[in-house]
Amino acid sequence: MSKPRVLFLCTGNSARSQMAEGWLRHLAGDRYEAASAGTEPVGLNPLAVEAMKEAGIDIAFHRSKKLDAYLGQQFDHVITVCDRAKQTCPLFHGALHTHHWSFEDPAAAKGTHAERLEAFRTIRDQIRLQIVEFLEA
Repeated sequence: MSKPRVLFLCTGNSARSQMAEGWLRHLAGDRYEAASAGTEPVGLNPLAVEAMKEAGIDIAFHRSKKLDAYLGQQFDHVITVCDRAKQTCPLFHGALHTHHWSFEDPAAAKGTHAERLEAFRTIRDQIRLQIVEFLEA
């Protein structure tokens, strides 16, 4: 029996969706297949990589992917993690369940490196909690 497939969607596929993919793989990779994509991919944000590394998860090998790469594929769960992606995302006719988790964009944070990294840590931790709730449901 194959693992349930989960696709995390965001606009840039640079931080939130990448962190969600990393968390699901870390917490339940033996039970779920995780992927992520963006409506307008811009590349993996180094601060997302740094924040996840602090949590013991390496997402440095991830790459920013365009949503089109997954159109027509079957997913058990399609989860938008930003409001803009929810508004612009096409319907996934093969998705059994769709969810929306609204997280602020840590890439929009201003300030020093430490201040911006703190924004990524905050979102990283919020995403972890949401993934844990998802797994317990």
